[in-house]
Amino acid sequence: MRYTVYSMTKRHAFSVVLLFSIVVLAVTIGVAIAAQQEEAPTVAVSTNEEVLVNAYEIPYVDGMVEGEMVNSAVLVVPEMMNVNATADVQTNTAAAQPTTAKQATKKAVPVKKKTPVKKNTNVTKPTNTSANTNTAVNTNSAPAPTSTADLFDAAKKEITMQLVSSAENSTLNWKAQYGYIEDIGDSRGYTGGIIGFTSGTHDMLQMVQYYAQIAPGNILQKYIPALQQVDGSSSHSGLGTAYVNDWKTAAADPKFQEAQNHERDVVYFNPAVNQAKADGLRALGQFIYYDAMVMHGPGNDSVSFGGIRATALKKAKSPAQGGNETTYLHAFLDARKAAMLTEAAHDDTSRVDTAQRVFLNAGNLDLNTPLSWKTYGDSYTIK
Repeated sequence: MRYTVYSMTKRHAFSVVLLFSIVVLAVTIGVAIAAQQEEAPTVAVSTNEEVLVNAYEIPYVDGMVEGEMVNSAVLVVPEMMNVNATADVQTNTAAAQPTTAKQATKKAVPVKKKTPVKKNTNVTKPTNTSANTNTAVNTNSAPAPTSTADLFDAAKKEITMQLVSSAENSTLNWKAQYGYIEDIGDSRGYTGGIIGFTSGTHDMLQMVQYYAQIAPGNILQKYIPALQQVDGSSSHSGLGTAYVNDWKTAAADPKFQEAQNHERDVVYFNPAVNQAKADGLRALGQFIYYDAMVMHGPGNDSVSFGGIRATALKKAKSPAQGGNETTYLHAFLDARKAAMLTEAAHDDTSRVDTAQRVFLNAGNLDLNTPLSWKTYGDSYTIK
């Protein structure tokens, strides 16, 4: 009897020990699994190289070139997160309907009208925005603010006025140029104002006539007959020092400033921007058209804006015709440079070579700041 009890007790003790060992092993395995699950998952961003980023961050896909597709970026995560996202980026340019620009007598503005302002030696070079999809995506940096607005946007128009002023008046302060006037010896008589109206090419006469409409009896109204007489020539007859002094006095009159702004917009700015939009061009192309119209006038001969555009269209299709925007703008700048070189007063083509072409080569088709360029050897920056 004692032997039987002893044998059963011994077997029971052995079973208890075995069960306890199984429980300990199960607990150990469970702790190990829990520790592994607490580790944060990772996300692989697949471009041409594989980059690992924190799974709770959203990658920023940067570096798109206009007219091209950026490689798809696929987010790969563990099954437990059940996430699979793709990002495709493509830019579409909507072309406006063609608009007929107002025709006017050809007007060319001289190469350089004033002594340049002090150089800005702290110039930031333009950033090349060409895409490089072989580079890892940086998820910790935000892209620079951009704008796709056209030049009718107030901020974009202000940038454009500064760009043109750097070439026309060697300063970004275009609003200080209402009183500028002098004969620079280019056979166009007096050159004056914010974009270089000239007494020999009709636009100065038109502007003074409009000034008389909105401010009857103003200080320049008495010169209208003389301006009509010298229109189309380099003559100063009936103008002279008295006209120059009265022009400078009128510059303080808001109505005179309004008249200059009006002539600029009606004859040059609005037609240029509307034509550029009709050709499917964004802000840079609109500026390129406007600057060409300011210098060459909106006529149709080979060295006026209309002729330059026609030459470019023979070399490349505009975006509205299904062409590449960058290719077309290079063709336009080539045609414009050729037109400039036909006249000695325009043989310095830096406003094309070291300004507009710089922005185009950088892919800055929306004319976003910061901008850095040179005209006639002087450096400028708009931040």
